[in-house]
Amino acid sequence: MNRRTLLTAATALLAAPRLAVAQGNWPDRPVRVIVPFTPGGSTDILARAIAAELQEVFGQPFVIENRGGAGGTVGSEVVARSAPDGYTIMMGHIGTLAVNPSLYRGLSFDPATAFAPIGLMAIVPNVLIVNPRKVAANNIQELIALLKARPNAFTYGSGGNGSAAHTAMVAFCQATGTEMEHIPYRGTGPMMNDLIAGTIDMTLTGGPAALPAARNNLVKALGVSSLRRLSSAPEIPTIAEQGVAGFDATQWYGLVAPAGTPRAIIDRINEAHNRILNGPRLRPRLEAEGADAAPGTPEEYRDLIARERTRWGELIRATNMRAD
Repeated sequence: MNRRTLLTAATALLAAPRLAVAQGNWPDRPVRVIVPFTPGGSTDILARAIAAELQEVFGQPFVIENRGGAGGTVGSEVVARSAPDGYTIMMGHIGTLAVNPSLYRGLSFDPATAFAPIGLMAIVPNVLIVNPRKVAANNIQELIALLKARPNAFTYGSGGNGSAAHTAMVAFCQATGTEMEHIPYRGTGPMMNDLIAGTIDMTLTGGPAALPAARNNLVKALGVSSLRRLSSAPEIPTIAEQGVAGFDATQWYGLVAPAGTPRAIIDRINEAHNRILNGPRLRPRLEAEGADAAPGTPEEYRDLIARERTRWGELIRATNMRAD
């Protein structure tokens, strides 16, 4: 064994105890939770809800850091390049983890390998909402008739290219043979403000962002994107039951960490995360906002991401979906 090999081995032996101690004491300082979108959207709402609960469990601040831009790729890159020490995690979702790999070419990181899944948090059906001053439709069939009569005359907003609202509406247009103009925003919050103001005509976005505006009669809800109605809003029929057979375009959210984060830390967060989701406080809150709690293992979350990456990649190629 030469001198260099001996030094390398000695360094590894010295580092191992320090790493074990660091993991054993985790967290001994604040943990930042990257939200790759601006405040006010479903990703932000859900991230703040789980961060508050994790903070209580671990006794350290879980600090929300909004890093919006480029359909979530800006914030995702921050996490991908962060130290894998458990002090940076991200609220990932269908867009950042399953859609962007096919939609954005030339990313500086590979979403398939850059992150370590921690756990799925929630399945969130989208709600198709319209500005009633701009869209004279009371149900999905009336909306389809309007869209077919005036191709590309209506606009829909999303929280950014590759966001859940973008992909869900592309799927809706493909299923109904309709065409609209896509207006991407730097987050769901600004998009919702413009929808309410009448700058854009409609969106198909997550319940946590859509339902409060609908309940306050600021927008009109025409349909839900899942195959069953929301328990928190049973009065809104599904898009499928209104004649678009089999239409199912839900979104999902869950925590990830930089690849290489120690499994012991991943497991600690996952255990606390699942306990919170199965508990009496957060689950009813999620259901009231149109989300279904979805606790599980990191492996189950990894498998979901892989399946969804294949599904939405096929849609992107079939529709020539692009970053507008």
